[in-house]
Amino acid sequence: MKRKHRLMWLILAIALILTSIIPVRMAIAFRQSPLPQAIFVLGGAAERMRFAAQFWQSHQNLDIWVSDFAWNLDVNRQIFLQYGIPEAKLHLDGRATDTVTNFTTLAEDFAAQRLQHIYLITSDYHIRRAQAIATIVLGSQGTVVTPVTIASQNQPSESLVRVLRDGGRSFLWIATGRSAARFNSRLK
Repeated sequence: MKRKHRLMWLILAIALILTSIIPVRMAIAFRQSPLPQAIFVLGGAAERMRFAAQFWQSHQNLDIWVSDFAWNLDVNRQIFLQYGIPEAKLHLDGRATDTVTNFTTLAEDFAAQRLQHIYLITSDYHIRRAQAIATIVLGSQGTVVTPVTIASQNQPSESLVRVLRDGGRSFLWIATGRSAARFNSRLK
């Protein structure tokens, strides 16, 4: 019994340390890069790609990073090319299986590119969960996001349960390098 209590306190201590480090890393990133250095689009909807392509027209110095299912990448590429975005500005990634892995699969790539501040583009109903995941996953890597939302038609905001679940999965990724994506029932 005593061993279980020690383990519980150790897990709580680690969680407390992690949660206190993330805001510090994000504050440093924001101070060093007050303006976003890239555009990050969450896949799953062609309207997000069209919006991002239009958004890029006023931010042409930025590269566009897209995380989507592998089978959507060719369609996404065609949308961006139709808007005249050079292929060299596109970074299309098809490793994600869900919203958490949208972030975990690219976190190291963003760090390797020294991206400390990025625009995050997704639908308005999805932004609360996406921003929570981004804060934990990307914040732990020293990257801060500025959200940019796309208005959706009659889509209710995602539930707090989904936000908390994916927040927990994000902390799991920090602690273990795994996001528990294999438990996603849509992938079976």
